[in-house]
Amino acid sequence: MGTMKNSSKFSLLESQGCDSSIAIPAKLITATECFEKKEQAWFVTSKVPTDLTVQVGDITFYAHKHPLTSRSGYINRLDLQSTSKSNFDNDIKLNNFPGGSGTFEIILKFCYGLPIDLTPTNVAPLRCASEFLEMTEEFEDGNLISKTEAFLTFIVLSSWKNSITVLKSCESLYPWAENLQIIRRCCDSIAWQASRDNLANGEFTDNERWWFDEVSTLRIDHFVRIITATRAKGAKPEVIGACIMYYGEKWLCGMGLGLTDHGKGSGRHELQLSILSGKRQEGSPGYNKEQRVLIESLISILPPEKEAVSCKFLLQMLKMATVYSATPALVSELEKRIGMVLEDANVNDLLIPNYRGGDEEKHSHPQSGECTMHDIETVQRIVEYFLMHEQQRHQQNSENSQVGKLLDNYLAEIARDPNLTISKFQVLAEALPPGARACDDGLYRAIDTYLKTHPSTNEHDRRRLCKLMDCEKLSLDACMHAGQNDRLPLRTIIQVLFSEQLKVRAAIHEKKPVPDEITEQENRWSSAEKEIESTKAELGMVKTMLQELQKDYSELQQELEKLNIKQKSASSWSYGWKKLKSSTFFHGKIDSDTTRDENHSQTPTGSKVSRQRRRSIS
Repeated sequence: MGTMKNSSKFSLLESQGCDSSIAIPAKLITATECFEKKEQAWFVTSKVPTDLTVQVGDITFYAHKHPLTSRSGYINRLDLQSTSKSNFDNDIKLNNFPGGSGTFEIILKFCYGLPIDLTPTNVAPLRCASEFLEMTEEFEDGNLISKTEAFLTFIVLSSWKNSITVLKSCESLYPWAENLQIIRRCCDSIAWQASRDNLANGEFTDNERWWFDEVSTLRIDHFVRIITATRAKGAKPEVIGACIMYYGEKWLCGMGLGLTDHGKGSGRHELQLSILSGKRQEGSPGYNKEQRVLIESLISILPPEKEAVSCKFLLQMLKMATVYSATPALVSELEKRIGMVLEDANVNDLLIPNYRGGDEEKHSHPQSGECTMHDIETVQRIVEYFLMHEQQRHQQNSENSQVGKLLDNYLAEIARDPNLTISKFQVLAEALPPGARACDDGLYRAIDTYLKTHPSTNEHDRRRLCKLMDCEKLSLDACMHAGQNDRLPLRTIIQVLFSEQLKVRAAIHEKKPVPDEITEQENRWSSAEKEIESTKAELGMVKTMLQELQKDYSELQQELEKLNIKQKSASSWSYGWKKLKSSTFFHGKIDSDTTRDENHSQTPTGSKVSRQRRRSIS
């Protein structure tokens, strides 16, 4: 930047081997041609031997006292005149020097009068280093502080690109860059140029995104200051929100996948795996802390307007905040923001994995021993915030209906969880008021999915689930499916068919043309009614036949008992007869009768009587 103006014409140097000082013209010291580097040291090429060593980091610089003391108040205050015999006893060690050894090399060249180039890359380190060395106008007109300040003011701050470059170079210059207001001035310059075309009038266009890419390369604290300054200058909330989403998509783990994938099913699982992969980096506290600070900073600068950021982005931020354990107050604020725009949510984004499914869940529910796959309590709180917001706005119907469909689709998704209890399902289904659902088809699908996933549900719990839906709000297709669904209780099936029959009769009673769907439904109802009547008749016939069979069985049992009694009496009579027959009395009577018959047989009358008697006995 030009030759140096010396504050004195002579320099006092100690001669090796004597105590006296000699005067040497300063121009001999400043007449150096270059610096020579040997390993970890820099040497000034000059005819005069060096009398000063300065260590900056791992590099040692061998230089002369005068060029430095004449421009640096810091070095000038040090007593550099040594009484030692060695030429190298005057040692200075600059700890925490801004910019390091590279910056000190440029300053050394400036002190020796060599030309230096100020650029957006080195001006911030040189400004901080010159402040460290106190290179003010008191020691030299046009000293390094005034030169770097002029370059910052007139060259850097008037250019968007140069301001970005300088701000990046300030990342390693804390706290010097902060104390010297370099960061604040650069952020204000960037914010002014960014908001110049983005004032809060008119619609947000893609042309207003021109500054997103370069701003997203900055670290989070600088980005926050730029966004805050841009909002203060009147930029549109949509522009601020779009820039925040762009930055979050670029730097947050898993956010890019979540914002660009609108598919169903696979995208949700890939996002969950991506977030969980970030969770596995628990062994890297620095990474987790960086992500947590990033999330909390982005949440803190979200514009209050509901149209500023999308509900999809807010839900993705909520998932990341849960993974990296963000501050509960910020998480609660984020849930309230989601409740304000819940009608714009997608069911895939609303499926928040239950990252507290480990020890916390077991401690909170020690008796269950199992945890759900999704964070249902968070969704329940979001729905409550939505209802509170709607109550304050005194608006319902359309948005409630959209949220009702969203909640029914969410219930259908979580119903596939085998660990989901009926109580949690019921509480979430009853979170919306009765009039929030114009049609209960989605709720019926969720109930049917739950019963299909939990086939062991008893009859009482089935009725408890089916009471959640209003059969009169089911469509014709849903009624047809429910009428043939064997997983539903019989009472619910009859209620569904009966409600549809009432609709058909009401349409006929009002003499309105009955649509083809209602006519078909009436035919289905008639056939179903006939089937029910025939089934009842068959059951009655079976009951009658069963009663007859029981009567016949009792009669047969009585006859069998009678036969058993007769068999016992007959067997006793035959046994007595055999005993009588074997007795001597029976044989003796037979013999006497035979003799008497023989005597009578001698006469005709007697033989005739005897013959008749035998015939009668036989």
